[in-house]
Amino acid sequence: MNAKDQLEPTVFVIFGGAGDLAWRKLMPALFDLSQDRSMPAHFSIIAVDRVDLTDEKLRRRLHDGVRKFSRQGMAKTTAWGEFARHIRYQQGDFKKLQTYTTLAGECARLEKEWGAKVHRIFYMATPPSMFGEIPKYLGKAGLARDRQWARIVVEKPIGYDLESARALNAVLAANFEESQIFRIDHYLGKETVQNILAFRFANPLFEPLWNRRYVDCVTITAVEAVGVEHRGGYYEHAGALRDMVQNHLMQLLCLVAMEPMVSFEADEIRNKKADVLHAVRPIHRDAVHQCVVRGQYGPGWVGGKKVPGYREEAGVSPNSETETFVALRLFLDNWRWQGVPFYLRTGKRLARHASEITIQFRGVPHQSFPTESTLDWQSSRLVMSIQPDEGIVLRFQAKHPGPKMHLRSVEMQFNYQDAFATRSPEAYETLLWDVMKNDATLFMRADQVEAAWRLLMPVLDVWAAAPPSDFPNYAAGTWGPENAQGLLAEGHSWPLPTALVGQCKKRGKNS
Repeated sequence: MNAKDQLEPTVFVIFGGAGDLAWRKLMPALFDLSQDRSMPAHFSIIAVDRVDLTDEKLRRRLHDGVRKFSRQGMAKTTAWGEFARHIRYQQGDFKKLQTYTTLAGECARLEKEWGAKVHRIFYMATPPSMFGEIPKYLGKAGLARDRQWARIVVEKPIGYDLESARALNAVLAANFEESQIFRIDHYLGKETVQNILAFRFANPLFEPLWNRRYVDCVTITAVEAVGVEHRGGYYEHAGALRDMVQNHLMQLLCLVAMEPMVSFEADEIRNKKADVLHAVRPIHRDAVHQCVVRGQYGPGWVGGKKVPGYREEAGVSPNSETETFVALRLFLDNWRWQGVPFYLRTGKRLARHASEITIQFRGVPHQSFPTESTLDWQSSRLVMSIQPDEGIVLRFQAKHPGPKMHLRSVEMQFNYQDAFATRSPEAYETLLWDVMKNDATLFMRADQVEAAWRLLMPVLDVWAAAPPSDFPNYAAGTWGPENAQGLLAEGHSWPLPTALVGQCKKRGKNS
């Protein structure tokens, strides 16, 4: 983010502006952008919600969120005061036209006050039930009419299944052009996720190896040690497949497997990602049990503490059949990846919190070393760690010091914070900045969303017809159900998360 890229006057409208997402993510991100001088010279943040609040009460609540979650740390009184004067509250019903005509009047007033046309960004930080309603009223009030100056941001989930995703996309398309619609996935705002493209396509050392000739398998992991916490009610209706696989993991798959882009234009990159989803081999209903595994955590121990099972969590049915773990084996039917398995897994209450991508390379064609030299042999791997550590690890074979030829696996590490000596911006900072710049590169397009749902619908249909009989089938604090091992081909394994050890950690700093 470059302060020299001065943005034009912007009105940022947050529907659900008094809620948790605005408090915990959006406002801290906007505040941090303002401290980096990355906000427009003229901007206004209008929080719209149903609760009865004054401007001052809302600002105090949002200030509390900024103190807790801002990358800048504790906000100075003067800095917060300067930022807070741009925040206004408007009480209104999301399903009444008057709410939107009032917004239109406020935007017109600001244009007159600033003497310039303003960009209007409408962020739906509301329950998903409102995603199909708010765009209709924005259209009726004329707030979506100016295609170059109006944008709408949609949080996940984009639908509950393929049919509802298509219906939501139809509502959005009836009121906005596709170029105005920003479907947000916060994973794509993480620096290390964006670094996948830089690593692949800016380094001639690795790109020639990025294909079926040299890659044995690819593993994409996004797992958490925490349970559902306060989201039990939501999670009961979503589950791990809808909550993580359909969006986060599919987007990571696209970045790892996509073909080189001709340019860095938003639609060029999004076209390449869509091509990946179209190349994924369909999962037939009769093969779901062979290539997909689901699980639900029971009681166990995490971090030395006893934790309850999923069915004992608040807001969860004591007989719940919702999955908290999913593992898949996918294949891409194209020239680059034919025959290479892609293993995806996600889950809650596992042994560690980690998101990473592992590229396992094929072995040498002929093993010339004596057997006793290779007892500790491990496949060469490239690991891209997304969180909690940010970096890249290359594992390869080297001779252990001594008179005998003994090979062991060693590592070369790149630690993101050590290399650049600065904290990465939070994902929402990057994404909100891109929305204000009208850059859709990191956002999902309608065809991508629907292609991901189309791929996973046979799984959802089979699961709905055949409820699990073994839930809970893994203990909290483990690595998931044992039958997830059955997805792996001989010589493959679910890799344990990598622990990056950089100079920042050695000095006791937060990395």
